[in-house]
Amino acid sequence: MRPPRLPLPRLMSRILAAIVAMALLALVAVACGGDEGGEDATAVATPAGTPAATTSTSEPVATEAPDAGATTAPTRPPEPTAAPEPTAAPEPTAAAEPTAAPEPTATPEPAAAPAATEAAAEEASSERGRGSAHEPSEPEGVAEEAEEAAAGMDSAVGGDGDDMAADTGGDAMDADMGDETSDDGYDAGMEEPVSVERASESREYVEPTLSAGEVDDNERWEEYLQYRDQYQGPDVHDVDISERYVITVSDTAGHPVPNAEVRVSAGEAVLFEGRTYANGQTLFFPRAFAASEGAESFTLSVAKGEASRELAFTRGEAVAWDVVLDLEQAAVEGVPLDVLFLLDSTGSMADEIGQIKATLLSIATRISDLPSQPDLRMGMVAYRDRGDEFVTRLFDFEAEPARFLETIHGVVADGGDDYPESLNEAFHVAVHEPQWRRGDAIRLMFLIADAPPHLDYQDDYSYADVMVEAHQRGIKTFSIASSGLDAQGEYVFRQIAQHTMGRFLFIVYGPGGTTSHSVSDYTVERLDDLVVSLVEEELAYLER
Repeated sequence: MRPPRLPLPRLMSRILAAIVAMALLALVAVACGGDEGGEDATAVATPAGTPAATTSTSEPVATEAPDAGATTAPTRPPEPTAAPEPTAAPEPTAAAEPTAAPEPTATPEPAAAPAATEAAAEEASSERGRGSAHEPSEPEGVAEEAEEAAAGMDSAVGGDGDDMAADTGGDAMDADMGDETSDDGYDAGMEEPVSVERASESREYVEPTLSAGEVDDNERWEEYLQYRDQYQGPDVHDVDISERYVITVSDTAGHPVPNAEVRVSAGEAVLFEGRTYANGQTLFFPRAFAASEGAESFTLSVAKGEASRELAFTRGEAVAWDVVLDLEQAAVEGVPLDVLFLLDSTGSMADEIGQIKATLLSIATRISDLPSQPDLRMGMVAYRDRGDEFVTRLFDFEAEPARFLETIHGVVADGGDDYPESLNEAFHVAVHEPQWRRGDAIRLMFLIADAPPHLDYQDDYSYADVMVEAHQRGIKTFSIASSGLDAQGEYVFRQIAQHTMGRFLFIVYGPGGTTSHSVSDYTVERLDDLVVSLVEEELAYLER
């Protein structure tokens, strides 16, 4: 017996209800997908614990110092996550042969917003890969109508409308930032302070292997003057140092007096103002100052605290000016020690950057563990060249060693299409923009590079002027020549080291520790050992 047919109006009403239900479900899917895809992406903020970096990409103005408070340019938000295609509604079971409901059109993926920088694009990509999208919320009213329609069509179509909901799970904003690296070559940093041990364990340890020699041109003065006279390389910015006086300040017990204020005058003209280094010494070069021309004597004024002296010296009679101040100096515990690394991070350093980083990590860790327990702060100025991702990048002094280790880990060599680099500007930034401590502090800078400065740029600083300023501020600079430094670079590096009473260091290669530089009678040791010993030597001057 044939089953009774449903009345045509009733059949048509069921088919119509099924079509309406499927259309409503499609609208729900499209609405949910649109909410998910159109949701505003949030830019990843730098953690509060990250060492602050100040970036400079603009050309300097030679007559004014750059604003020390400059901040990194903002970047655009990351690209929004593409909306997933909604699941197609199931086709109804044919009762007669009703027309199939049209499949919903897939929601188009939103166009990627152009990133302001390559680093922003990298952050957006990393953010998309680390977390799932927010769970979409269904619009009120539409979902209820769909559920009612689905409940009324169970006899006409199979399945449950609730199966259409997709669980996206998770929250992208809770994603862990980890050790995100931006395109400009620096880690985003750490969120909380960590110990030096934890920082070391979190990275694969690389044994430093770089070896170096060193020369003190102030000790080998006549040899250095001969080197200068015989120089045949490209032009340099010179300072006349042919007339030199060594000023030594000590207390009544014979101990050196660091950071004594020194002033040298010729008549009414003040020629030089500076301060003594940890060994109680500073240098005076009369011919570097036009006002000294014709002067037959100089007046030296020295002061530290309540003690002061003023002495007159006849020009040319004695090259050593010794001053004794009537004061007693107590032993200093926790000597304030500021150490800054001025690092060439251009592409030419790529062959050695790994070993240089390993060496700096060793130096930073060992200095922080010195038995004398200095009040240590470390900072870095990385530099490249005009037209690169950045010209200078300042990581100001950091008292937490683990944070500084993370800064070193983040260095990447890139850019610098020609041989010279923007050392003039970087040197100026290193002297003027970090928060160097004044008073009884030891201030040391280590320049590490494989190229001389650009001397052809307009509106640029001069390293010769900056080294005089560093000398006046009591910032002792040690120049470290990496592989490939030419004769011009050697001359410049030795100028800077000599004028600030530092030393010229040079990386050597091969079993005999050979070098192409114009030096002789040097010993070779591991570079990190050499640098740490130089720091210990500075600290030893303050021992009582």
